[in-house]
Amino acid sequence: MSELNAALEHSTYNYKVVRQFAIMTVVWGIVGMLVGVLIAAQLAFPILNFDLPWTSFGRLRPLHTNAVIFAFGGSALFATSYYVVQRTTQVRLISDKLAAFTFWGWQAVIVLAAVTLPLGMTSSKEYAELEWPIDLLIAVVWVSYAIVFFGTIAKRKVSHIYVANWFFGGFILTVAVLHIINSAAIPVGLTKSYSAYSGTVDAMVQWWYGHNAVGFFLTAGFLGM
Repeated sequence: MSELNAALEHSTYNYKVVRQFAIMTVVWGIVGMLVGVLIAAQLAFPILNFDLPWTSFGRLRPLHTNAVIFAFGGSALFATSYYVVQRTTQVRLISDKLAAFTFWGWQAVIVLAAVTLPLGMTSSKEYAELEWPIDLLIAVVWVSYAIVFFGTIAKRKVSHIYVANWFFGGFILTVAVLHIINSAAIPVGLTKSYSAYSGTVDAMVQWWYGHNAVGFFLTAGFLGM
């Protein structure tokens, strides 16, 4: 009987995308923290920069922060939000294909970050260093994520919305606004752009983004978890 219940549960819910994000949470956690150990060691032993530009502290530090926050933390948030929203609404994710796109799209963002940041392709904005083509991909993936999450809630079988979903929903909407506004840029090439804002305004927009990214990505999202 328990085997039958398990089989029915797996046919009802999409656990594949949850498992994929959970596995990558572990993978990116190991990678991101290893890079963190390396750059911490570079502060004590500068020889570990290897006298190469792409392995220097200045280029690996944003790789470390992006890997730990967005690759490790982001994958954990995708996995748990997809699991929680299905179990608390008692329905399957609204679109398996769109959910799969969010997985592969997010992994593509991470790989592109791992390639471009050591090469010095950066907007120089803290926690928002990625250049404009990657920023566009992030926006598309994130909007797709919102469609999957809120679409699943819309077709729920229970009248109430479980409290974790309010945290996840707030995190998804706010991060979308933060990313799109802060990443507004004027491209001057495939790998280079300049902020749409100037001077003090640019600094204010950046840290409106930076502090609220901590508040909603690393706090509200994880409270939902």
